[in-house]
Amino acid sequence: MDTLKNFSRTTYCGEPRTGDIGREISVCGWVARRRDLGQLIFIDLRDRAGILQLAFDDSTDREVFSKAETLRGEFVVAASGVLRERSSKNTEIPTGEVELEVRELRILAKSETPPFEITDETDVNDALRLKYRYLDLRRPDMQRVIMMRHRAVKIARDYFDENGFLEIETPMLTKSTPEGARDYLVPSRTHPGKFYALPQSPQQYKQLLMLSGFDRYFQIVRCFRDEDLRADRQPEFTQLDLEMSFVDIEDVIAINEGFLQRLFKEIAGVDITTPIPRLTWREAMDRFGSDKPDIRFGLELCDISDIVKDCDFKVFAEPVAAGGSVRAIHVPGGGAMPRKQVDSLVEFVKTYGAKGLAWTKIAEDESLTSSYSKFLTEEENAAIISKSGAAAGGLVLIVADADDEAVFAALGALRIECAKRMDLIDKDDFKFVWITEFPLFEYSREDDRYVAKHHPFTAPMDEDADLLDTDKVSARAKAYDIVLNGTELGGGSIRINTPEIQVKMFKALGFTEEDAQQRFGHLISAFQYGAPPHGGLAYGMDRLVMLLCGAESIRDVIAFPKVQNASEPMTGCPDIVDESQLAELGVKIL
Repeated sequence: MDTLKNFSRTTYCGEPRTGDIGREISVCGWVARRRDLGQLIFIDLRDRAGILQLAFDDSTDREVFSKAETLRGEFVVAASGVLRERSSKNTEIPTGEVELEVRELRILAKSETPPFEITDETDVNDALRLKYRYLDLRRPDMQRVIMMRHRAVKIARDYFDENGFLEIETPMLTKSTPEGARDYLVPSRTHPGKFYALPQSPQQYKQLLMLSGFDRYFQIVRCFRDEDLRADRQPEFTQLDLEMSFVDIEDVIAINEGFLQRLFKEIAGVDITTPIPRLTWREAMDRFGSDKPDIRFGLELCDISDIVKDCDFKVFAEPVAAGGSVRAIHVPGGGAMPRKQVDSLVEFVKTYGAKGLAWTKIAEDESLTSSYSKFLTEEENAAIISKSGAAAGGLVLIVADADDEAVFAALGALRIECAKRMDLIDKDDFKFVWITEFPLFEYSREDDRYVAKHHPFTAPMDEDADLLDTDKVSARAKAYDIVLNGTELGGGSIRINTPEIQVKMFKALGFTEEDAQQRFGHLISAFQYGAPPHGGLAYGMDRLVMLLCGAESIRDVIAFPKVQNASEPMTGCPDIVDESQLAELGVKIL
């Protein structure tokens, strides 16, 4: 094999243009494609910047030409020569008007035949791509995504630095404070029987930084949650985390709208109009069935409980009597759906907890075909059509349940499914919305108690502070999420900054004084020494980049992601460890 001794790369493969013709340059990269025409050999050389054609012909030194004949896909080579105009142009690539007339060629490493072709057009399955992730990352699409992610992080650092924020690192080995997702635990060798936890977020540390007088903090930080995975979750992920002192909701929102404007303009060329629209949590749920609504299209929910509460149809009347609701959406043009498709929507909502789906098709002549209309009076049917805004050619879909959460979950998902089927979503549209005034608490059936909707340090709305003792259901939080096209980009809140309110919050969550001291004693103690009003927000950086580059999953924007069962096919982790290591830690596998 050759070496790089006395060889220096001058140019990336994707950089040369016609203005560089006649220049002597040196490039390095991988062989992406080889075309041997006998006395003429062309090599497409690939690096992270793009592709450059290398040319070997009858003017090439015979030794160099002989080397070129041995080249195969994914060989690593270095080449130098003179840039010249191509006789046959390639308009598909930026360097398609030039080629390198090679005068020196070095083969730095050979390659076996890869398990799949290193091109953007590859249709290989994800399992194989992730097993050979180092090869998958050579593909131009993947390289563009990773470079875009780098740019997004740089823009974040520059923006927050320019606005007075300090980047401060917080610990990776922390105290476990179970409340929310499961912690990843790390046994301590020097403290037998005790464990660190990997941080789910730097929440407590960034609040302590505010108490320390660092009034504007940010961090690009790794976080860890031991929870079931899905397309937009990973056991380890990256947050853009920030916190500010002496602020209220408007201050936090303003600084973040400026960041989003800059990020989307510089990365995606998208102009974001501010102020970004806002919806309260209650309005978002009532209109869209979701606290992360996609507002690019209509299909809004309509509450028809008042129309059917006294009807003879028990499927509608009984849920209302039990404290639930009956809600509908109107799908314009949905009346043309074949019955088979409508039946598939019935099965679809069941996966979201609905017991069923009632429907009415409205023909162009305004005649009705319905799964429920015969059980209602003519007036009741007419009122449903009128209130839902249905028109000729439309489809009305109705979900009823004694649990409003089930109604919202089913219809919230159904409106998105219908929008996809009816091609109502403009993928080039970017619709942001702030969701505000979240509930302070939510009921956990698993724990049989009220838990914090966000976290135990979220401040109540000023006018709701007294409800912590008397009416948890009605208490609202000074919390806010930023949502883009149905995906939560980030969320945050104004924090509790007085010991009295914090103690009331812990009590409302069912913590005894001993529990609170055991889990959060350091924070309670710190609050005794003067805590400024403070609040912040954390973005899921992986989700943010996913939306910026149009990827389907955050796995596509993470260099080395985990799969559905939280394992990594490439390295085989997690894996067993030596018994001696476990013995040192005082850990025994049962």
